Amino acid sequence: MKEMYPKKGRVILHIDANAFYASVEEARNPALKGKPMAIAGNPKERRGIVVTCNYAARSQGVYAPMPLWEAKKIFPQLIVLKPDFTLYRKVSAQMFSYLSTISSILEPASIDEGYLDITDCFHQGTPLEIAQRIQNDLLNELQIPVSIGIAPNKFLAKTASNMKKPLGVTILRKRDVSQKLWPHPVVYMHGIGDKTAEKLNAVHIHTIEELAHADDHKLKTAVGIRGIEMKQRANGIDDRSVNPNRRSEFKSIGNSKTLAKNMTDDREMVPVLNDLTESVSQRMRAKKVVSKTIQLTIRYGNFKTITRTQTIDQWTNQQKVLLHWVNKLLQKHWDGEPVRLLGVAALQVEGINARDQEQLSLFTYERHAKDEPLYKAVQELQSKYGDEIIRKGLKKEEK
Repeated sequence: MKEMYPKKGRVILHIDANAFYASVEEARNPALKGKPMAIAGNPKERRGIVVTCNYAARSQGVYAPMPLWEAKKIFPQLIVLKPDFTLYRKVSAQMFSYLSTISSILEPASIDEGYLDITDCFHQGTPLEIAQRIQNDLLNELQIPVSIGIAPNKFLAKTASNMKKPLGVTILRKRDVSQKLWPHPVVYMHGIGDKTAEKLNAVHIHTIEELAHADDHKLKTAVGIRGIEMKQRANGIDDRSVNPNRRSEFKSIGNSKTLAKNMTDDREMVPVLNDLTESVSQRMRAKKVVSKTIQLTIRYGNFKTITRTQTIDQWTNQQKVLLHWVNKLLQKHWDGEPVRLLGVAALQVEGINARDQEQLSLFTYERHAKDEPLYKAVQELQSKYGDEIIRKGLKKEEK
């Protein structure tokens, strides 16, 4: 089979689970198969947003991220399930564990998709045979349908996997780019969203072919240095390797919560932020990482979403420090409109060793407390009366 592989270059698969959460739910409960179904949070708590839906629901006009009330209006018989992320992570781990048996050069890109370098797997069959076997095995063993792209690089593999869903296997060679990609609008290309497409359209770049031949200066002016990378992708060029180490890399750690009801009182938001920062802090300490950049996400009742960050002087993973800064971000950036979701994240995290971890736990918070007398008062009250003594209240900064 070696003659079916390039003498130079790579053979890369992009494996993309189709409607992953919905597929996991159908695997758990086969009675759901063929019935329009959506994953959309807890429908008993609030209307929410469709996170994903199966193909039966999509055939009825339901899609993500559609408001659930709208989805139910379009198709009243829609089955709505609360997400079970513990189960989804378990099935994802099983999927990637299986893929690692095909090739050790495996890079997960998210919970439901990843890249697999099979350049040296010629003894297992042709690239098409390997892709079809992966598809069949995942469907038979985990009841998870996947689409697979076969290409000489990551960009083309990702593009190919999107070309036929569900259960597609698509080969996309570099020589196919002019025929299969160039006629499409730029927004069709992976990595280009609506806003970027608008910027490109503004400088008369509408198709992928026009992007492939665009003037470098025009691209930099329109979308910055990323424009040169986009042009390379439009020409089928992507030198990135499949990175197995990405499994253990993480750039941010965060958590969010959709509120049971829209909140207009900051005192109601403080306990939510307390729980979110505690969750983020615990995960950071478990992974032995710290951050200097703290992010607050606010989603309003009209679904407008803002993210605001604060860079601080000291590395931290301590909950009280995280809570202090997200409170400040809330004070500064909340416009008073009803809030439906709050999120907290530590960005650009860095690893620390066990000794540094211990020192942070002992000393970092104390250092911040010297700068913030409020911390000392809170600590004394909690020490005397328990952690729950202060749950509400947000100090408003003077304007």
